[in-house]
Amino acid sequence: MFFVRTASERDVEALRGLLAESFHSTYDGFYGPEKVQQLIDAWHSLPALKARVEKKGGEFLVADDGRRLGGMAYAAMSKTMTKTAMLHQLYVRPSCQRMGIGRDLFAELETCFPDAEIMRLEVEPRNAAAIAFYEAHGFTEVDRTTSCGGPDSGLPAIIMEKPLG
Repeated sequence: MFFVRTASERDVEALRGLLAESFHSTYDGFYGPEKVQQLIDAWHSLPALKARVEKKGGEFLVADDGRRLGGMAYAAMSKTMTKTAMLHQLYVRPSCQRMGIGRDLFAELETCFPDAEIMRLEVEPRNAAAIAFYEAHGFTEVDRTTSCGGPDSGLPAIIMEKPLG
């Protein structure tokens, strides 16, 4: 059984492993293993993960069974859009999918931002499983971008939103 808790600095190495496994499983077919490894190295380096875990105003959660991390989620209030929480990451280890971990992580995140009226995210347009998950949790498409994850990334994304409470 996995329990959702706040991530800490001691989780950083396990988080990198979970994200590397999840990213390769999810994105290798879209971008190829070399590009995916570049994204992992850029976005999920140990210093980058440590900074996110320690960031004030963000919520970094893990699903932990005492032996391993089965999933993770990270969201923070937007710096540019008022009353909007940005869901930056929600990943479940491939061997742990379909166990309710994503649902549990998302349910906890929804309660972490009492000032937010909207939760917003970006998702790869070919990631049908993720799109279906977000639609099942009340998200709808509101826009598209060619800069997923940051300016000039060149990665396409569907932008989805969900009204909160």
